[in-house]
This record gives sequence, C-alpha cells and structure tokens, in this order.
Amino acid sequence: MRYCINCCIHLLPNDLHRQCFRCRGPDHNNQKCPVCRGENKIPLYTDSKQMKWLAVLEVRTDHCESWNGLFCLRKGKLCSLMFGLIIMTLVMVSYILTGAKHGLLLIPSPFHYGAFASNPSLMDNESLSDMKDHYQPSKMNISYVKDYPSIKLIIDTITSKIEFITRQRPDLEELRKQEPHMFSVIPNKFLPNSKNPCWYEEYRGNTTTDPYATNSYALYSKRFRIIFDYLRKVFWNHLYHYKDKHYRLRCLPHFYIIGQPKCGTTDLYDRLRLHPDVRFSAIKEPHWWTRKRFGIIRLRDGFHDRYPVEDYLDLFDLAAHQIQSVLQSDEGKERGRRNNIIIGEASASTMWDNNAWIFFYDNSTEGEPPFLIQDFIHAFQPNAKLIIMLRDPVERLYSDYLYFASANKSAEDFHEKVAESLQLFEGCVLDYSLRACVYNNTLNNAMPVRLQVGLYVVYLLDWLTVFNKDQILVLRLEDHASNMRYTMHMVFQFLDLGPLSEKQEALITKSPASNTRRPEDRSLGPMLPTTKAILRDFYRPFNTKLAQVLFDDAFLWKRT
Repeated sequence: MRYCINCCIHLLPNDLHRQCFRCRGPDHNNQKCPVCRGENKIPLYTDSKQMKWLAVLEVRTDHCESWNGLFCLRKGKLCSLMFGLIIMTLVMVSYILTGAKHGLLLIPSPFHYGAFASNPSLMDNESLSDMKDHYQPSKMNISYVKDYPSIKLIIDTITSKIEFITRQRPDLEELRKQEPHMFSVIPNKFLPNSKNPCWYEEYRGNTTTDPYATNSYALYSKRFRIIFDYLRKVFWNHLYHYKDKHYRLRCLPHFYIIGQPKCGTTDLYDRLRLHPDVRFSAIKEPHWWTRKRFGIIRLRDGFHDRYPVEDYLDLFDLAAHQIQSVLQSDEGKERGRRNNIIIGEASASTMWDNNAWIFFYDNSTEGEPPFLIQDFIHAFQPNAKLIIMLRDPVERLYSDYLYFASANKSAEDFHEKVAESLQLFEGCVLDYSLRACVYNNTLNNAMPVRLQVGLYVVYLLDWLTVFNKDQILVLRLEDHASNMRYTMHMVFQFLDLGPLSEKQEALITKSPASNTRRPEDRSLGPMLPTTKAILRDFYRPFNTKLAQVLFDDAFLWKRT
C-alpha cells in the first residue's frame, strides 16, 4: 500500500495523487484546476474500498485557503502534534495503572456492589503492606445496610473453614539451635530465695566501664536515656563482691501481662505498679520477645540490628538492685528468707504478635510458624505467670481503629476497612489453615484493621500447649471496669501478693482509669449498626470456643 507523502492520500491505480497541489509544478493554475475549485472530491479509500459507512473525508488541495488563512499545519508540526499526543497518552496510561496498583485512584469501593471475590487479583506481585499504607477510604454516600448480605457470605465461608487444631510443641534442642546466644546467657537454674528468676552473672568491667554503652533501648529511645543515666551512676554500688570478683544480679520477670491491646492492659499495669511488692521493667512495653529481638523497632520501618538478650535484661536492673539490697541485708540476719518483690513486664503484643517468624525460622509446615514466642518463654521460665485482659472483640476493634488511624476517621470509613479486611481474611482461609492465616505477616500488614487480634481463642489455645491452665489468668475489661476492686483482688491472689492496708488498696482501686478514649475520638460516635452486626457474626464462633475453653459464658459477650 502506497501513499502520497504530501497529502497522506492512498495512491490509487489512476494516480489520483497527481491532483495534489504540492505534486504539481510551478505552472499549476489554481483557478483553472477543477480539483482546486472543488469540482472533484478526493475520497478516502481503504483497501481499494470507499468508506461510505461513516463519512466522506474531503481533502482540499490548498490547505492554507481551507483554514481561511488563520494557520497552516505543515508536516513537521503535524508530526510533532501527533508525537505529543502519543506521549501524553502513554503518561496517562502509566499513571492510571500505577495508581490502581497502589490504591491511589478514587474508584468506587468494591464492598458495596456486586459479588465479593474470594481471592482478589490486586494482590498479585505487590507488597501487601503497601496497600495498608496507601489505603484511601471511599467517600461515596450510600446505604451501608446493602453490604450485609454480601459480607455475610464471606463470613459464612470463613466459618466453614474454622478448625481448632492443636499444634505440635517443638523440643528443647530445636529451640537451642534457633537461639544459641539466648541459651548461653540465661541459666537453667535460678536463685532459690527469690520469687523471680534471678541469677548472678560475673561482671568483668571496671569502675570506668559504661555497662549500658551499647544498650539498644538507650541508643534508640531518647525518652529512657535519663533512666540509663541514673543506672550508670548507681551500677557499681549494686555489684556483689566475692573472692576478688564482681557479680551483678540478673533477673527475668516473674509474671507477664501478655495481652491484648486496647483491652485495659495499661490501666492494669498502672494499678499494679502502686503495689509495694511489684516492680516493672524500666520501659512499660519492651516488646522484646515479639519484635526487638528480631530487630523491629517500628513495624513500618522494617528490620534493624537485633537487640541481644543482655539489652532486655538491663531493663530489669532497677528491680534487681532492690532485690539485691534485700538479699544482702538479710544474709546475716535471716538466712534463707524469701524475697517478696516480684517483677512484671507488660507488652501487650506478647500474646499474639508472631509476625517476624517467617523471616527467621525455616521448615514451617503449611505456612504455620514452627516456633512461637511462648515456646521460648517456657523454655527459660516454665513457672512464669501470665495475665491476659480481654474485651468484647467488636468494641476492641473499633477502639483500636480510633486509636491508630491517622486521618479521615469515621464510622463509614471503619465499615469500609472492616469489609476489606474480611475479604482478605477469607482469601487466606480458602488456601491455608486458620493458624497460618492468624500468624501470616503479609496478611496482617495488608488488612486495614487488625481483625486477627480479636481471635483470642486461637492464641490462648497455643499458649495452653506449653503452659498449664493454672498459670494463666484471663480477665475481662468489662468486669474490671464495673468492679475494679474484685478484679484487682483476683490479680493479687494469682500473683501470691500479700494483703494491703485500706489506704494502699484505696490508692490502687480508686485512681482514675488510664488510657481512656480521646475526646476527639468520642465525638465520632459509635460504629454503624450494620458494621456491628457483621463483626458479631464474624467473632461469634471464636467467642463460643473461648467460652468453652474457659468454662465461662461471659466470654460470649452477649450483653455488650
């Protein structure tokens, strides 16, 4: 197929292109030429067939005159224009595709219309954690009641896949292979005259040595440098001297407040701190077992240098100094007297957060972690006591959303995030076990709200595979709020703490509640009734199992 290079007309067998003005010589007369006078029309042919179904393209031989002298597009300008349009189109297509990939486009939410996909294709070949960072809520003003039937189908699918299968405990040798340094630092036996797992460790430094120079908590946490400055000043005075050697007392916690977030753990921590026999770590939530020992400072920042176990033990030096003082003062008077001070630690991530395992532990079975946090705690402290504070998982999730969401918070936005998270969770349980999905780091980072944290019974059953039931105290926030004196007495009895005076007890039980909802969050009001109904349906089978395990129907949360 050939074309005239001057007028871009298809060359026909009769050499029609000779009618083009630019193909003629200088003697061509426009006034006499029938083509220039408009008597002959030049049809556009494609494959030797005239285009009659759309229109007839009229091409005048004198282009400048056809535009009434305003301007004349020459070949170079026309090519430049076409090239610019192509570039602009490519840029727009690239922007649209990139925006769709990262969730930046203002497209209607898929959770209002149509069926739900069980395994969304937008997950393919992208980081699911980016979805959470870039998630933009829908601004559509529609009736959310329409969501319920579609989302109920998702919940029914999830419910049909629920199986509470007992996990296999790893043996001690497998744990040693995974954390050899930790096992080299923490001994097998502890001092008999202390409630806490404490032991003496030889200190080889001198009076000019800074024992906290490399402590990661001191280096990365500006708020706690004052504490470490104080510890440096008093460190040498609390060493135990024996046969020209110096020993420091090392301790692990006697008990752990292990969960759950937004369930009143801060309030319980603040009240327990007021007890004269209770000491806590220098930092309220070290998050060492779950995050810092893997090098996670903040989840969104990725991995850093791992915090060694020595850095974690440094956090209990304040308590160890007090225990050391009591032990030394009692040696000459009442040898063998048991020290009553107990140490606690209150990281609300300890119960549920095993997100880092996939980066450090191999040989997993069908996506399930081969080692959990409780495996290592039990290996060192088989007699540890654990306190769990729980709350209606529906209300917990909304409180969690209000506390951690940064902008555009609303009941409608919460509904959108719940719907998306349920869809993601459904896609996981269709292919993997319940435990694999609960401990799935990629899935957990992708869900806009932390649905998995409210699956209490999944975590509790895994803790019960390594600890005895009488070592775990499970409380409800609702009971704690309605009768604080009763719940605190339960805690004191569980920890074998001595009786208190009326004044001490009043100080603990009548102090204001800690970490209450912020005023600006209270102004947003409750969640939508449809959202609450959806979440009740989702959590119901897990709450039913929890009530069976604890032999307490209060954990069904039917009245809240």
